[in-house]
Amino acid sequence: MAGIHLTEAAEVYLAELLAKQETPGIGIRVFITQPGTSYAETCIAYCKPGEEKPEDRVIKLNSFGVWVDAVSEPFLEDAVVDYATDRMGGQLTIKAPNAKVPMVNDDSPLNERINYLLQTEINPGLASHGGEVKLIDVVENGIAILQFGGGCQGCGMVDVTLKEGIEKTLVARIPELTGVRDVTDHTVTENAFY
Repeated sequence: MAGIHLTEAAEVYLAELLAKQETPGIGIRVFITQPGTSYAETCIAYCKPGEEKPEDRVIKLNSFGVWVDAVSEPFLEDAVVDYATDRMGGQLTIKAPNAKVPMVNDDSPLNERINYLLQTEINPGLASHGGEVKLIDVVENGIAILQFGGGCQGCGMVDVTLKEGIEKTLVARIPELTGVRDVTDHTVTENAFY
């Protein structure tokens, strides 16, 4: 099975777990939250019939199906799911050496490179204020249109954050960009940090 490997012990253990579920045809889904960032977490969850996503890659094992999240799949290359027994019983382990490795480079599309920097460098800093920023579009003259959310929306310091923090970082790291613009309505201040 390319990409992710389930050991025989893991397959037996998961098959036993799934057999105890009341849902016929239940399988597992493997995905990574925040793939390609230092916050990446590899997860295995039950996948009931109908919960699969059309873009998932399906791996049919002897007793159950494994649905692999399409976005996570490149980050699951060389991943191993194992079940190790010890004195306390046993433990399912997932080793995904590429989960935190960025999958963008200088040849990646502009939107992907911007989103990668927002996820890995900008949003972790904004998260301490309960905020986030996302890319809406890139318009002519290399202007990235951003939208703030959470604690950033309605915050009195958002202009400073935008110009001094985000714009400086993005323009320095992505040569095609000349600036950033904010489309957020900052008159809504319910969750504002300041």
